[in-house]
Amino acid sequence: MRGTDLQGHFADRMGDLLGPDFPEEIGLAVSGGGDSMAMLTLAHNWTRDFGVRLRVVTVDHGLRAESAEEAAFVARECAAMGHPHATLKWQGWEGRGNLQEAARAARLRLIEGWRGSVRHVLMAHTADDQAETFLMRLARGSGVDGLSGMAARRFVPGAAGADDGFWLIRPLLDARRADLRHFLTVLKGAWVEDPSNQDRRFDRVRMRQALDLLAPLGLDVPGLAATAVRMGRAREALWQRTRQAAAKVVRQERGDLLFDRDGMMALEAETRLRLLAAGLQYVAARDYRPRAAALEAAAERVLSGGTATLHGCLMRAEKADLRICRELAALAGVEAPVGALWDGRVRICGAGLAHCTVRALGEAGAAQLETRPEGLPHASLLAQPAVFDGAALVAFGPAGHGPSHDIEWCAGLGRFDAFLEIH
Repeated sequence: MRGTDLQGHFADRMGDLLGPDFPEEIGLAVSGGGDSMAMLTLAHNWTRDFGVRLRVVTVDHGLRAESAEEAAFVARECAAMGHPHATLKWQGWEGRGNLQEAARAARLRLIEGWRGSVRHVLMAHTADDQAETFLMRLARGSGVDGLSGMAARRFVPGAAGADDGFWLIRPLLDARRADLRHFLTVLKGAWVEDPSNQDRRFDRVRMRQALDLLAPLGLDVPGLAATAVRMGRAREALWQRTRQAAAKVVRQERGDLLFDRDGMMALEAETRLRLLAAGLQYVAARDYRPRAAALEAAAERVLSGGTATLHGCLMRAEKADLRICRELAALAGVEAPVGALWDGRVRICGAGLAHCTVRALGEAGAAQLETRPEGLPHASLLAQPAVFDGAALVAFGPAGHGPSHDIEWCAGLGRFDAFLEIH
């Protein structure tokens, strides 16, 4: 796609992903690189016909000396086009773990804090990015979900639940990187080159270079990107089956999930694993699923009548159910003021409790209970949220201990069925 073809393609994709009733305002994440500057130009031209306002954001990860000037470059280009721009600075890198994954997660968190009422944010991922992602995940042994690659439309939940958050929109997923740069060159547009795109320390760079060797064998960008799309269709079919199964075999209890054992055993293995993975992610309020090998091993133990800890949760077999609850050890040091979101999943409010904190009940809190609630296993009881004033247990809803208070189980994403709908 070149020139007017690319502009027309962009308009068609925006119609598919956002239309027919377009929002009044959309956000664009623009780094200053060729892909994102082409997207900015395409979106700027598109607004002339559809009258949608643009707000642009650049995340400065502060990892290179040039990053501040690159953000300033984007700000100048946006000013020339007449669009508001903001620069968000990330200061959370501690030098541990996977740098690029940490940067991606930070970018989404910062955009969530910036977006205000904007519900759609565009990112300039291309077919080349899709093919690189496919190869990276193939090398890691990913299954259908991983190999389905990046979705053209994905919901990014906010902290307040399923109704909060934004839609990440990728209108250029089937466009080629070279075509976007050609488009900018013809229009005499400018962009900056990130030297890290040539740094072989990063998996993505090595995969990008490997594609040049694989293309003569038929493993080229269009073919791999098309395969990712097909895997995406398979992924959606599998999740639809999982949602249907969840309606029959899963129920919620004070932040725990209970899976009917007989119902689970009647399911095919893939659906069982998807349900358990989603349950772990939901109960722990995590942004990502557990690793496949660890999940399979834990599921085998629990389905055989045992227990397992994984993803900050305890999985245990009960008489009629499999229970997933929070693991007490994973909650060490996790506390929040009354009224704030605790552990990413629950909020407690109550008159006269403003000076108190919320943390897991634990053994010390359980020792202060006069009566214990029926039905909750000891491990789940200890991991339940409780209100403390220092070491003194002030309120604990499941046992009716202390003054009355409201407990809102947010799980960061609303109810489990709503969680499944956006995953």
